[in-house]
Amino acid sequence: MITATNVALAYGKRVIFKDVNIKFTPGNCYGLIGANGAGKSTFLKILAGQLEPDSGQVSKGPKQRLAMLNQDQFAFDDHSVFDTVIMGHKKLYKIMAEREALYAKADFNEEDGIRSGELESQFGEMNGYEAEAEVAVLLKGIGIPEELRQKKMKELEGTEKVRVLLAQALFGNPDILLLDEPTNQLDLKTINWLEEFLSRFQNTVIIVSHDRHFLNQVCTHVADIDFGKIQTFVGNYDFWYQASQLQFHQKETENKKNKAKADELKEFIRRFSSNASKAKQATSRKKLLEKLTLEEMPISSRKYPYIVFTPERPCGDIILEIEGLSKDIDGVSMFKDLTLTVRKGDKIAFVGDNSLAKTTLFQILSGEIEPDSGSYRWGVTIKNSYFPKENSAYFKNDEMNLIGWLRQYAHPKESESFVRGFLGKMLFCGEEAMKKTAVLSGGEKVRCMLSKMMLSGANALILDEPTNHLDLESITSLNNGLISFPEVVLFASHDHQFVSTIANRIVEITADGISDLMMDFDDYLASKDANSDGDHDNSDTQAA
Repeated sequence: MITATNVALAYGKRVIFKDVNIKFTPGNCYGLIGANGAGKSTFLKILAGQLEPDSGQVSKGPKQRLAMLNQDQFAFDDHSVFDTVIMGHKKLYKIMAEREALYAKADFNEEDGIRSGELESQFGEMNGYEAEAEVAVLLKGIGIPEELRQKKMKELEGTEKVRVLLAQALFGNPDILLLDEPTNQLDLKTINWLEEFLSRFQNTVIIVSHDRHFLNQVCTHVADIDFGKIQTFVGNYDFWYQASQLQFHQKETENKKNKAKADELKEFIRRFSSNASKAKQATSRKKLLEKLTLEEMPISSRKYPYIVFTPERPCGDIILEIEGLSKDIDGVSMFKDLTLTVRKGDKIAFVGDNSLAKTTLFQILSGEIEPDSGSYRWGVTIKNSYFPKENSAYFKNDEMNLIGWLRQYAHPKESESFVRGFLGKMLFCGEEAMKKTAVLSGGEKVRCMLSKMMLSGANALILDEPTNHLDLESITSLNNGLISFPEVVLFASHDHQFVSTIANRIVEITADGISDLMMDFDDYLASKDANSDGDHDNSDTQAA
């Protein structure tokens, strides 16, 4: 259990939290949600003791161990993968290191023997003898192959380091587990494994995530940061959304009723306060008016951008024909002899373990790079617009402000007020529109790229991991915008809910080719699970 009492934090005049009182109890998984900048990661750091609040305190049970997902990929570069995971339990790692040093001594004496006995006792109490097996299970679950486990962390790729740091946080059954964006850079298979792990976890979990499906799968409660406070709801993310909307509308309806009643009372008092025969009634209504309260509706920190893609014209009969497409990157085959026909109304999710293969295909189809062999042809009625996973090439001019940047992609006849209005819809209001591109956050750059696509009038959209860097509100707006888009969408995403609500066709890219499936995403996953179970059964039979 971990408790925050009267916690407050402000940066200058900006209040992040005020008088936060909240208790997180064992056996529950809390999704900590809020708009970008609301203070989610900051609050996790306060709970972890990494940041001191302006006032208030955080307390946890005696001898309870807290683990937090480390965000610094370079912090353990000089340690092996195995040691890095063990270091998630600092006390155990310290005992292991002392134990190994003691047994390595050439002149092991009686005093060392006594100390070794003490260490063995502590080591056993902390399940040290099972540590190696637990590390192996965790690393396998998060997709780190056995040949990497004794390598130094600095020898790993960035995505591999993220996975190892996740295993570090999960190691040793911590009493309190804090996870900040744990699904970042994980594939769907690993996310599913993490969901299952957390569903079995018996202690206290607090998670910050922008993955709605993940939050729905693992959360028993939602802790919502808004209006400078934190309010807890029982249930998962979908339940919170429905409950919070209901709560808001009820308050809004009650205010409207009270305002109408107040207006009616004021009118009666105005008309009859000087009328002797009605004076008593007017006085009575004055008392009623004094009792009526209009509750001030607080301003939410949540902002939903307006994301609507409007094609200039509908697609004709021929959309896209791909024939025998092949491409190698650094000597590694991304795909070979890829053949595909895109049809009217297709919203195709490209899936598969190799994210670079999907990115490479999108780069070819958008004209950024050439294939090694094969061809593709867009129909004459088709205008495509591409959202790349890496967008830095579009923001090279650091001195350009947002109005100038977006104006590059607007029709020459459009006025500055049109561009400003468009930026306002994408949450760049007032002075925000004058921001230099050099100071934009990852999420702000994504909103700029989506604005560029919206201005294009394209009838075929290509999007490579568009939800990266976006907050839940922007993801929801983009999700709804693509659902309502009437033409063709080709996209890749690790966001389960995003894919399942948009895609009507699945194309899986594998080393052997593609699987073209006319089904939705959940059916695809179900078929994968069934095949996996079948393969497992066959392997068991052969082994027997």
